[in-house]
Amino acid sequence: MSNLAKLEFVALDITGNNYMSWVLDAEIHLDAKGLGDTIKENNTATSQDKAKVMIFLRHHLHEGLKTEYLTVKDPQVLWSNLKERYDHQKTVILPKARYDWLHLRLQDFKSVSEYNSAMFRITSQLKLCGEKITDAEMLEKTYSTFHANNVVLQTHYREKEFTKYSDLISCLLVAEQNNEILMKNHESRPIGSTPFPEANATSHSGKGQKARDHASSRGRGGHFRNSYSHQNWDNKDGNKNEKDKYENICYRYGGKGHWSRVCRTPKHLVDLYQQSINQTERKESGNKFGVRGWRM
Repeated sequence: MSNLAKLEFVALDITGNNYMSWVLDAEIHLDAKGLGDTIKENNTATSQDKAKVMIFLRHHLHEGLKTEYLTVKDPQVLWSNLKERYDHQKTVILPKARYDWLHLRLQDFKSVSEYNSAMFRITSQLKLCGEKITDAEMLEKTYSTFHANNVVLQTHYREKEFTKYSDLISCLLVAEQNNEILMKNHESRPIGSTPFPEANATSHSGKGQKARDHASSRGRGGHFRNSYSHQNWDNKDGNKNEKDKYENICYRYGGKGHWSRVCRTPKHLVDLYQQSINQTERKESGNKFGVRGWRM
């Protein structure tokens, strides 16, 4: 009795909206139990098998339908009555399924999995109504509805000459997943978003060491010269226009290439530069080791 308390599939609704799927489920379960012949015309099933099928079918009917067919005891008669009552659903489902198939487009879905789900739903409805959709038709439907911006991809997948729709979808799902990973990586650090190195921490061209040399030179009365900032613009590809672009002078510390209001030089280096300016007033002019030219 415990087995009868649990439905093995959704019961047939009194409206008949789920009749097509209910018929398929019922036939599969009866065949699995070896009782599929009991619902066929002119069958020779025993009374015991017919009783088993009646219990099974009635258990998967809406309560209202159980009452309406209370006097029917032959499963084949019950099956025929239900077919006469609800078989018209094909005439309702088929036009809608054909319309959905005609307007199914890969480019209208946000993901391949959503498109694949719609594909199987529509083709299943068509098959239930007696219209079979082949793999070749499903492949062509997918190829022909790629987004216009993905014509190259469409050609690429066509050249693979898939014979099964499932193989194509597997490739598309993998490609979509890899693309999502790439996009997440890009969003975490877009192109050109590498953080600016700190003047006292960078190791590029020895700038960090030279910054420390600048600070230590105070006690020796020396001056710091950053060779990185003294680039020879005249010798770089012979492009004099590039040199002219960097003639903006920062009055905080004398560097070129930007204005003082956007200067990124640390305060302690600016202070050192200002102190060095005062020192140069007391020393010989033209010191070739001046700090002029430091840029961040």
